[in-house]
Amino acid sequence: MSHHSRQLDFIPLGIAVLTVSDTRSIDEDDSGALLIDRLQNAGHHLVERTIVKDDIYHIRAQVSRWVVDEEVQVILVDGGTGFTARDSTPEALLPLFDKVIEGYGELFRQISSQQIGTSTIQSRAVAGVIDQTVVFAMPGSPKACATAWDDIIAAQLDARTRPCNFVAMVVKDIQRCDTRSPRLESPS
Repeated sequence: MSHHSRQLDFIPLGIAVLTVSDTRSIDEDDSGALLIDRLQNAGHHLVERTIVKDDIYHIRAQVSRWVVDEEVQVILVDGGTGFTARDSTPEALLPLFDKVIEGYGELFRQISSQQIGTSTIQSRAVAGVIDQTVVFAMPGSPKACATAWDDIIAAQLDARTRPCNFVAMVVKDIQRCDTRSPRLESPS
């Protein structure tokens, strides 16, 4: 079970939000709005928000632009994770990942099974790391986005979460997860 270390400070991260949809506009994007609300309330910074159509190459292009943007440390992707012919978010992201975070999808489905039963097997939530940028993809419903953020992502983007979190992976000059010495490294 994770917990917060009182010896560490919260470190705000730069986060981009990508909604994958063939039909939504910014005004109709309740899921993107929910994620923005959650990340800002947690103390993080929204770097950019956009919507792209559910197309492998549009998704890859946008994610790739953000990966090379030094302000973006985390990318949240909502939508395109189902099984319809147009759902292509996992196919777009998996080839880009340097490392896949298998536990994210597993944990998301475990938690959501308590909410939606066996329908959770239709979720292809995925996450991974691309060149020190962490990417979390989740289904596009507001409820699924709330589950992903509240029950998994928020803690993993908080430097105080122990024994481990992803902040040390995306922020230079802080110590990697270590339950014996959870302190910031001194600047060189």
